[in-house]
Amino acid sequence: MDVRYEAYCFADPLFFDEQQENGDVADDFASLLPAPESGWRTGVRGVWRMMHPVARNLPLQGWKIHVSAGLGNAERVLVKVHEHCLERTLSYKHLRSRSTLLARNSKYAPRDGSGKLLTLYPADNDELERVLAELSAKLDGEPGAYILSDLRYGAGPLYVRYGGFAEQWVELDGKRVLAVRKPDGTLVPDKRESTFSVPGWVTIPEFLAPHLAARKSGGVDQFPYRVKSSLHFSNGGGVYLADRNADGEQVVLKEARPFAGLDRDEIDAVDRLRWEHEVLERLKGIEGIPAAYDRFTVWEHHFLAMEYMPGVSLGSWLARNYPLTRRDCTEADIVAYTERALALVDRVARMVDEVHGRRIVFGDLHSMNILVDGDDDEIGLIDFEMATDAGSGKRPALGAPGFRAPRDRNGFEIDDYAIAVLKLWIFLPLTTLLELAPAKLRGLADFVQRRFDVPEGYADAIVAELAPRNAQPRSASTELDQEKPDWALVRKQLTEGILASATPERTDRLFPGDIEQFRVGGACFGYGAAGVLHALNAVGGERYPDHERWLLDSVRRDPPDRPGFYDGSYGIAYVLEELGYREEATKLLAASATLVEQTTDHSLEGGLSGIGLTQLHFAVARKDNEFGRQALATAVRLAEALETAAPPGKFARAGLLNGWSGPALLFVRLFERTREEGWLSFADQALERDIEECVESDDGSLQVRDGESRTLPYVGVGGAGILMVAEELAKYRPDAKSLKSLPGLREACRGEFVIHPGLFFGRCGLMTALSMGSEPDQRVLDTIDLHLSRLAWYAMPYKDGLAFPGNQLLRLSMDVVTGGAGVLLALAATLDGKAVLPFLSPRTTGH
Repeated sequence: MDVRYEAYCFADPLFFDEQQENGDVADDFASLLPAPESGWRTGVRGVWRMMHPVARNLPLQGWKIHVSAGLGNAERVLVKVHEHCLERTLSYKHLRSRSTLLARNSKYAPRDGSGKLLTLYPADNDELERVLAELSAKLDGEPGAYILSDLRYGAGPLYVRYGGFAEQWVELDGKRVLAVRKPDGTLVPDKRESTFSVPGWVTIPEFLAPHLAARKSGGVDQFPYRVKSSLHFSNGGGVYLADRNADGEQVVLKEARPFAGLDRDEIDAVDRLRWEHEVLERLKGIEGIPAAYDRFTVWEHHFLAMEYMPGVSLGSWLARNYPLTRRDCTEADIVAYTERALALVDRVARMVDEVHGRRIVFGDLHSMNILVDGDDDEIGLIDFEMATDAGSGKRPALGAPGFRAPRDRNGFEIDDYAIAVLKLWIFLPLTTLLELAPAKLRGLADFVQRRFDVPEGYADAIVAELAPRNAQPRSASTELDQEKPDWALVRKQLTEGILASATPERTDRLFPGDIEQFRVGGACFGYGAAGVLHALNAVGGERYPDHERWLLDSVRRDPPDRPGFYDGSYGIAYVLEELGYREEATKLLAASATLVEQTTDHSLEGGLSGIGLTQLHFAVARKDNEFGRQALATAVRLAEALETAAPPGKFARAGLLNGWSGPALLFVRLFERTREEGWLSFADQALERDIEECVESDDGSLQVRDGESRTLPYVGVGGAGILMVAEELAKYRPDAKSLKSLPGLREACRGEFVIHPGLFFGRCGLMTALSMGSEPDQRVLDTIDLHLSRLAWYAMPYKDGLAFPGNQLLRLSMDVVTGGAGVLLALAATLDGKAVLPFLSPRTTGH
């Protein structure tokens, strides 16, 4: 699970959103602050409220001051700093609400933003020193979470870091990141890490030397363990594998940061760690539960040393053993897996019973807190910070999506609920869907009963335990549940669902989508309005003037700061041209010229291949040779980069969005334009580069390697994206070296189980990639039908339409990459033979 998504689930029960205000006047920090006199400019950017004296000019970068505070003292600190900034005419920004402060300090919020309530912008080092000294006196004794990226000033809530004041951008590993400028004018990444650092050319002011020395000492010499590796990080602290200095024994260290890692009851990581220690003492002697060795504090961080428990998480175990991800799963595979899975669940249930015997409710039972070890599948339980005393009446304030019990369960019932979820999840790991659509429970359980060799009544027992007690869930039935769905109706309902979700009154987004829209903007093709409008037009030929006006206004109000096709200006320009806004498209491309010059990334998502394909499209559509020359120049840059491309890294990039398959697609299209065979050779070479990142699974499929043990079959990153472009090359050079991998790439798209429905990272992408083959055999056609039928797992009624959950299955999404617009395009490509995405070909043969 990608823990970033949890922080975007606070604000809305249906869609990912940034936590801002909750509607309560008391939640709005601005209501506490006296309005400045004339001469100040105020504004809002995301979760921040900006305050700037009109007469004051600031440099582009320098030393900034961050002020930390907890929920208990945030209002007091904010008022003091606000008054000081007004008095000193000092530019600053502050979080807009208490709800935002809680969200940004929650356990799974990004660590680089933790603790920050305010940011101040001194004009120079002299002002920096003066403001720190003055505010230090005013804020003496005020607590707050430690800001990991900064240098602390004294013992209070003030921190400093050198970085950008204004937004400047540069590429890093194919992504545009905030930048600072070196003395020679070169832009370099503005590092925002969990440790304090300064750019090499910057001298730390002398008055900060004592504070730097205090940070470097930090009690490290007294640390009684030698950390060997990190196992996990959250905003509350890390989990590490370490050796004890005294005797070399291997232990697990759990770290807790004061005032950070808050749960919904506003309890911080330190209090939870203290309680976990107490719980482990009460559970001492139960086999499979770690012993607690020591709890201690070094510097300001708290640690708990525990027994190391061998094994892998049950989630990792399932990824390696689940039979339905394999092509052509046999009945013998099903029987063997069922026997093993039932035994595992039984062992977990018996261990939880032992925990209950000590009058403890585990409270956080899920697949990542269960360890499986050895050929005998020995079980361990870890992470008891959410445990409660059975007689306390307390409920866990955090929980894993899909496993956390509803509010109508208390005491041991909380664990009973999680065990019932486990019984369902181990055979069909889609239980997160139940939080969005509880009525899907019966259908998912019945599938398990039919598909696996479970005992009679297994599904009924799960439903009896998990069904809501106090309310009848709304129907989750959709047209896709019919034996032969009316696909025209499905597409009509998908369109209605997308349109019903629109929020034209908002300026940050028009259609709800993935959390990426809060990073790259709500107008872009991949995650925003441009892609959705393209899908609606491409599939149904429908136009929506009010929504098109929103897109135009967005571009004028907030010009894209990225040039890419899926994440920036070139994708938006493509759609504007498609919708007839030629002048606006031209202006947008012209305004992006400098960004294009600075781009070195090869990807289709945000780099040169997406830019080059757009240039080529404009050359053909407008019959404009200048765009053709630009496309040729871009392709030459990519061909040169291909010759010196770095070897595959640890984590995957191969695929349509970020791999060399994007440049390969541009090379194929240039061949079509020029008939120069050399472009096909470059396309073959580029696809071979992506195939270097692939490994052959034991079922004969070819998938992209990601990390030590994970492989990916998807379109965005994975084998299906390579397959799509390989099918394009096969039309012109069927004997290309890279095409020897076609059978393995196709086989990777045939697994029965896919966790997400979407186009780029889910089932729709695998289905569409298979449909692009010129002569699919019956096995491929059967798999396409299977993928189509299994879309019913995810589909949910939304208002008078239909919607699909996005990544992590936590919230609905309407965008192209993860949501309904992508599903709409995939259905049009699979059923009608239309081009699934810009620059890909429509199918020329019937299936």
